[in-house]
Amino acid sequence: MELMLAYDNSRNARITLDAVKEMFGTLQPSVTLVSVVEDVGSATAGADDLFNEQYEIQKKGAEAAAAELVAAGFKASVMLAEGDARKMILRAAEERQPDLLVLARHSHQPDPGPFGFLTQRIDALVQEFDHMTFGSVSAFLARRVTCPLLIIPTHEATASSEAVK
Repeated sequence: MELMLAYDNSRNARITLDAVKEMFGTLQPSVTLVSVVEDVGSATAGADDLFNEQYEIQKKGAEAAAAELVAAGFKASVMLAEGDARKMILRAAEERQPDLLVLARHSHQPDPGPFGFLTQRIDALVQEFDHMTFGSVSAFLARRVTCPLLIIPTHEATASSEAVK
């Protein structure tokens, strides 16, 4: 069995990784983690630095997730792409033709961290724009991908993790 997992090293992606390990652990499928770094949309040198930093963060995160899967008995590989996440994940699924594409449902809560404040502001603008024009990544893929699609809800994990705090 071949799985493809959209993985951006976010909290939601980690929840999805855990779900894949739990749901498919006994089958131990081959998993390709697809990590897409989106262009920041600016021609400044600062934008290049931000893109390169994000690329390295996502690359290391995806490689660590792949190592975690291998340690759990899965076969795992990483595919890095640059561009629009929706289109790059669709393209990867069309090229690799997995038995199942797995991704997280967006929870509207940015990850904490060094870019948390900036991420919250940008995230709010992007969500507004997405809802007006394109829809979410999962909605885009649900309308276009030809393989089965599993969308992991992350809101329940958010509620339970907040209750623990």
